[in-house]
Parts: sequence; C-alpha cells; structure tokens
Amino acid sequence: MAACDPIRTQNSNIVAISARRFEESPYIERYGHPEMARGVYAGRFFPMFYGDDPAEKYWILRRKAALYDVPERPVEISGPGALGLLEKVFARKISTLEEGRGRYAIACTPQGGVFMDGLLFKLAENRFWYVQPDGALETWLIAHSEGFDVTISDPKSRVLQIQGPASLAVMKAASNGAIDEQMAYFHAGFFDLGGQELYVSRTGWTGEVGFEVYSQGEQTDHLQLWDHLMAAGEPLGLEFSGSGSMEIRRLEAGILDNITDMDISMTPFQAGLGQFVDIDKGKFVGREALLEADRRTLLYGLKCKAAMPLMNNLVLRNDQRVGRVRAGAWSPYLDTAIGYVRFDAPGDWAGQNLMLQCQTGDTHPCEIVSLPFYDPEKKIPRGLDKTLP
Repeated sequence: MAACDPIRTQNSNIVAISARRFEESPYIERYGHPEMARGVYAGRFFPMFYGDDPAEKYWILRRKAALYDVPERPVEISGPGALGLLEKVFARKISTLEEGRGRYAIACTPQGGVFMDGLLFKLAENRFWYVQPDGALETWLIAHSEGFDVTISDPKSRVLQIQGPASLAVMKAASNGAIDEQMAYFHAGFFDLGGQELYVSRTGWTGEVGFEVYSQGEQTDHLQLWDHLMAAGEPLGLEFSGSGSMEIRRLEAGILDNITDMDISMTPFQAGLGQFVDIDKGKFVGREALLEADRRTLLYGLKCKAAMPLMNNLVLRNDQRVGRVRAGAWSPYLDTAIGYVRFDAPGDWAGQNLMLQCQTGDTHPCEIVSLPFYDPEKKIPRGLDKTLP
C-alpha cells in the first residue's frame, strides 16, 4: 500500500487550539482516552479515534452493532409559517412529509450549488427538526425567514447513532419492546428509553440498519441514557466506536459529507443527488439555476489496490489531470482502497481505468465506478438484506 491509513494519518496531523468556541460532548466521561483524537464538526467536538482499530470496529458495525457519538446538530423550525419557509429553502417537497417521518432534503444557493444537506423530521404540526451537518444553517434560515411567522431555535439536542444488524434488537431491549420490526426506514417518534423520553429515528450514516437517538437538551440525563443503551446493547455485541469505522462504511454506501465531498460549487445533479430535487414543486431557492443546469454527475467512486486515495490526490488520464479525490479509506469488505473522485468535467467515467497520483508523485492504476460501491437499492439499511459479511 503506497500510502498509510488515512484515519491514522488524520490523527497524527493534530494541532492544539482553543476549545472555547466548541461544544463539548455530554458523553465524554464515558469514553475519554489519553490517545483520543477529536474533530470539530457543526461547532461540536466528536471522537475520531480513541486508540481503537477502525478496521476491527468496522466488522463490529457490519456484524453486530456500534454506538457513535456524532456531532450533527438538530435545528428546530416551528410556527404557522414553518412549512412555507421550508418549502422556500429546500429543493425537496416538504408539504407531503407526514408527522413521525423523516426526509433527506438539500438546501441550494441561488446559483444552484449545494449549501446544506441533511434529514428533516416532522415532530408535530408546524414543528420540524432539520439535522444539519457542518455549516451555518440557522443563519441561512433566518436570512430567508422574512414574511414567515416562524421561530428558528436550537433544541440543544445531542445525537447518538446505534448502527449495525443487531441495532434493532438493541433498541427493542432499550425501549422495553416499543421499538420493533414495525418501525420502518425513515420513521421516527418519541420513545421511553430507561425512563427518559427521547426522539428516535430509523436512520443513520453507515448504510446499515440503524437508529439515531436525539436528546432533549437539559431535560435529558445524557450519562444515564448512555449507560442504559450500553446495558441494553452489550449482551447483543454493542460496542462504542470512533468515527473511523463509520467513515469507511459511509464511503462504501455512497453517503456524501457536506463540504468534504460536495459544496456550493456543485449542484445536486453534479453530486449525483438529482433524485432529491423536486424541480416541479414550485419556487424555491436555486430553482431557476437548476432548471438550466447540466444534469450529469461529476462525482464517482474509485477503487485502487496499490495505493490509498487521500483528499486532493489527482486522477489522471494520459498524464493529464481529469479529477481530484475528495475522500478515501481502505474497505475491509471489498479488500481494496476506495474513494470519491470529483471530475473536472462530466463524461462517461464509470468503467474507465485511470491513474491515481499520490502525494509522492507516484501513480497507480485505479478503476472508476458509479456510487454506491454496493447495495444501490439500500436493501441493507431497509432490513431487506440480512446477510452478514
């Protein structure tokens, strides 16, 4: 392998910074470790690595269940004008979203670029949560809220993800049977978990069957919640994991990371997310630009046996740059290095054999594929494919 493990590469590239502006996790007491490396995302610390082996935790995720403390930040949009504002800001149709359901939704710039992507949940009539990745969503919503009777607020919710084939059994035990097989993909609701009311969705960022648990700010005893989930899950194989195993699996599943894999310079079409643009729903921010936009994608998968694709590595054809790597990792399941490449221009890239240029200048053969790398029908997270790898 021509480059080292990108997860460990990131961990060694660490600098000391002031932590005053960033939000500490309420769960830190349960996993703090001398070797822990943390990242900052959406203004929150999250554990990238704490001495664990990402490949080992990957197999726990694939065969049992993993618990992740993730930094995504829910934002609440409520009031009589909430639906109108959401229809204006997001490219997805929101009026058909039912209470107790979630929907993937993209916010675009007026130029049609991807400003933000995330999950929108309808908690009640005129009450929504949008679970945002990195970026200034609250400011964006406020900037577009003139004329709408709406309140935009921070519910101070922290998110835990329980992912993997045993996650349903874990949540069934943790909820005393209230969460069961009847809870479908992208369904959500309030449940009693160890005597505390939490919002739970059947979603995740791994391409596996999974759940996300949203705390209720100061109403939640976070350490009690952690202990309750671990007590319910440990007999079923649940283990805590840093984000390294999640990063590997989300790449395999073709899940994109805002700003890392796509940004305002890319339209949803260029990011391969055109199916999440409801262009005929009526006026929304970016619609006019998207009507005229090229519908072809620029983002593809890359496989390379000989070298690890790292961010900003070049992809060459006939010694000329045609694209740049956005993210990469070693896939234990596929037994090859994988990554995302953003091409400089649209084309029939899938199936082509190109060259990956590493940071050293060395080049290695790579294969370009469509995303995701497997399970395009999402049978695994839907619970339709229960085959363990």
